[in-house]
Amino acid sequence: MNYWTDLFTPETYEAFARSDRTISGFRETQKGMADRIQVGDKLICYMVRMSRWVGVLDVLEGPFIDQTPIFLPEDDPFVVRFKVAPTAWLPLDETIPIQDDEVFSKLTFTRNVEEGGYWLGPLRRSLQKLDSQDGGFLNDLLVRQTVDHRKFDFDIDQYERALKRRIQRPEGSVVVTVPDDSAEKEQTTSPQSSDRESIRVQADLCRIGEAMGFKIWLPAADRTRVADHWTPQQGVLLDRLPLNYDETTLDTIKRIDVLWLKGRSITRAFEVEHTTAIYSGILRMADLCALLPNINVSLHLVAPEERRDKVFQEITRPVFSLLEHTPLSERCTYLSYGSIRDLVDLQYLSHTTDTVLDEFVEYAE
Repeated sequence: MNYWTDLFTPETYEAFARSDRTISGFRETQKGMADRIQVGDKLICYMVRMSRWVGVLDVLEGPFIDQTPIFLPEDDPFVVRFKVAPTAWLPLDETIPIQDDEVFSKLTFTRNVEEGGYWLGPLRRSLQKLDSQDGGFLNDLLVRQTVDHRKFDFDIDQYERALKRRIQRPEGSVVVTVPDDSAEKEQTTSPQSSDRESIRVQADLCRIGEAMGFKIWLPAADRTRVADHWTPQQGVLLDRLPLNYDETTLDTIKRIDVLWLKGRSITRAFEVEHTTAIYSGILRMADLCALLPNINVSLHLVAPEERRDKVFQEITRPVFSLLEHTPLSERCTYLSYGSIRDLVDLQYLSHTTDTVLDEFVEYAE
């Protein structure tokens, strides 16, 4: 028996609580990860944005594909599904904060973290295998809570702010948020050190793309700095883009931090963010979608783990959610700096296709 992460947003937590609680679903891009899970394994459930443990689900059957909407009224993206039985599912005021001393001091990925340090570890995305010690501890803790019914402080105002709202459009409902700028934390690292880290991540993206057989494009202003961390093989780094677009569109595309190309087509585009505001990369991706609404390119925002929530808040602002054709949040995904490091370290990277990125991306649910 193995333990796996099952991440819920406040929206999916409420949707699951309202359901008969027999199905847990994941995006189609996670099918390869779901295939590793076996009947008898346990899903340890965690609510993002609130940082709380919420339940345990026993896997009874799956994975299987089912397009029937369950979690959202239409266009339900969670089509890779398992039949499950909850052995623990907690009401809001009984959900257990990860930073409760009993928990934080016990888990292998948090107990040695200094104050203010990064601790997400396996909680970056769903279907990550938990250390057996962590999984067993959390399973026992959550099951015991169904008997003990301990109450924990719960900020209902924070929860209401964390809930993303849906508004109706002719083609269906879309998610929007209005970020609370007054709650924005100050940047804790200097702009210079953040900039250096973003250049290293940019270089890693080039290295990954090169290993997978792509041609690489970098903006002219970044090439010298990236060259300090990545030396491309002959012909990998393009001097010009082989694209037939108007001057305005080409100028926008040329400024994107990293492009992976096959032949005369862009396959993936990456904006690497390190500033507090997060805006510049999101705006460039939005500009690209506005100029080329039918472009079939995977778009990614790459940012430090501590900026994750900020990325999701900004990308679901109404101005981006109400783009023509498709909300930006459905076309553009988040990749953490840690995920890029994990990709660089993958064995047999040169024998891996770019679809492996789909196991690392996160959506603004």
